[in-house]
Amino acid sequence: MPRLTVDWPCPAADPESLARRLRHLVASRLDRLDLPAQGRTLARWQHLSDIAALDLGLAKLFEGHTDALAILAEISQPSRYPATARWGVWAAEPPFARLTLRPASERSGALVDGGDVVLDGTKAWCSGAHAVTHALVTGWLEETPCLAAVELSRPGVQVTQRGWSAVGMAATASVEIEFENVEATLVGDPGAYLRRPGFWQGGIGVAACWWGGARRIAETLLAGASPEDPHRLAHLGMVEVALHNGASRLREAAAWVDAHPQENARLLALSVRAAIDDMVATIIEHAGRALGAAPYCRDAAFARMMADLPVFVRQTHAERDLESIGRDLLQRRQENKATAPGDVPPHHGWRLMS
Repeated sequence: MPRLTVDWPCPAADPESLARRLRHLVASRLDRLDLPAQGRTLARWQHLSDIAALDLGLAKLFEGHTDALAILAEISQPSRYPATARWGVWAAEPPFARLTLRPASERSGALVDGGDVVLDGTKAWCSGAHAVTHALVTGWLEETPCLAAVELSRPGVQVTQRGWSAVGMAATASVEIEFENVEATLVGDPGAYLRRPGFWQGGIGVAACWWGGARRIAETLLAGASPEDPHRLAHLGMVEVALHNGASRLREAAAWVDAHPQENARLLALSVRAAIDDMVATIIEHAGRALGAAPYCRDAAFARMMADLPVFVRQTHAERDLESIGRDLLQRRQENKATAPGDVPPHHGWRLMS
């Protein structure tokens, strides 16, 4: 695992500065992380959280880049692409922006990993559109979801200025990109991107970035604490509890992923992300109440973190994810319910020992 040796005191304020930072990380090979589910998942997530504590916008791009490297290693051949490529992963599927794929040749036959395809349509939420050289994009081959690798210098790729008016995470410039008759390469067989175990494993890695941003906010609160201010100490105590609980969830999840590398981690990912989402809300509230307006107005790094983190965390689906967790719990309860009258159906998740 590479050692992070950079120290940027303040998050990047614009897309150009953010792009320079991403180029530095890739050129310095600080992106060569251990792959998920191979015994060092927690070390991978620690690295992501350390980047996030420096710059959440950079963490957004860096997490996408390293996720792309993991995807290529899992379902494709990384050697097909330049080692110096800077990757985005653009997988949002809003109803107003959809990509279609078609075989590059009528004689292509059945499409498999590495096959030549052509992209048409619009992709939304393209984080780092001006900072990356390549992207993995989701699209549709008729009714089958697929993933394709595209070089962004290809003819037919148009990076627009549409779709991004954010204040928080502004520097990521997550704009819309139009694709017209753009040559690309299929990554994995059709449908493989969503079926692979790494899909949900990577989703937990995003939560590690949120945790890192929250840690930076907590450090500002700690630096401003004083024995003479009991109210601020009480807020600090609550932040410590929340941050520790979030770290425990991430450690537990990393251990599970390493022990079950081929298992579907969907519910684990939803649960951990929901827990970190709640942790972030707690830390933002208590830090803000403890510190007052001064750091929002006079501390550029703190102000940027407090603006960026709520936007980044809204990558969750909030109550929709919680509903999914609850629905699964109810289904498992019904499947395991006892047949004898008066018996209480077992639920093995609510135990101190597994």
